[in-house]
Amino acid sequence: MDRLFRYSNGKDAFYAVERQGGLFRAVPDGRSVCEGYTVGDAIGPERERLTLLAPVVPRKIVCVGLNYRDHAEEMKKPLPPAPMLFLKPSTTVLDPGAVIRLPPDVGRVDHEAELAVVIGRRAHRVSRANAWDHVFGVTCLNDVTARDIQRQEVQYTRAKGFDTCAPIGPCIAVGAGPEPRQVEGWVNGSKRQHSSSAQLIFPIDYLIEYITFVMTLEPGDVISTGTPSGVGPLVAGDVMTVKVEGVGELTNPVEAEP
Repeated sequence: MDRLFRYSNGKDAFYAVERQGGLFRAVPDGRSVCEGYTVGDAIGPERERLTLLAPVVPRKIVCVGLNYRDHAEEMKKPLPPAPMLFLKPSTTVLDPGAVIRLPPDVGRVDHEAELAVVIGRRAHRVSRANAWDHVFGVTCLNDVTARDIQRQEVQYTRAKGFDTCAPIGPCIAVGAGPEPRQVEGWVNGSKRQHSSSAQLIFPIDYLIEYITFVMTLEPGDVISTGTPSGVGPLVAGDVMTVKVEGVGELTNPVEAEP
């Protein structure tokens, strides 16, 4: 299984694939690298001078609320009868290592460690049986949430839509399948969240069928599959890490926005 990264050399952004301990240029075969790529030249010592970027900049991020039983319990909400969907705008996307900025005067802001699915083929009304044929890979996502706002409002758009509130990365595990994966959230080296995608109320193939009945997903779009229990507040000075088995670690420092 390849791990696909996206880097900047200060002038241009480009993709690189990790194979057998080496790093190689990845040249997209089509308009999106998520539709396929060709492995090119090796990347040598210049790797140390590159800046790691979010591995994908989706047109839309479709998120699923209350998709772990233990998280529904801690939020004191009943299990949803169907997937509860909301969108995060593309302006929430944040690179690995970049700063999560806590918005001023919004109250409590929480971390939410999640496994995210990256779409590889245009998906419109896809059956559950064919859902994984449309998946390019999986990655880590931190669904940073203005919790006090979420509790005050019926819709989640404002609570979930602040800039920098969707760190993604560090890479895409290309070709990942439906096997369960551990999902963890760490703050300042202390584990706060831990579960497995086997505990999802609505599994990934079901989500793809459900979502694509409503909207078409394009290559590079992201489905964030929900967060396990243990969500908690972030404060300035924290360092937040999301870990997804087979992907790696997505780490971002936290600062207060002036």
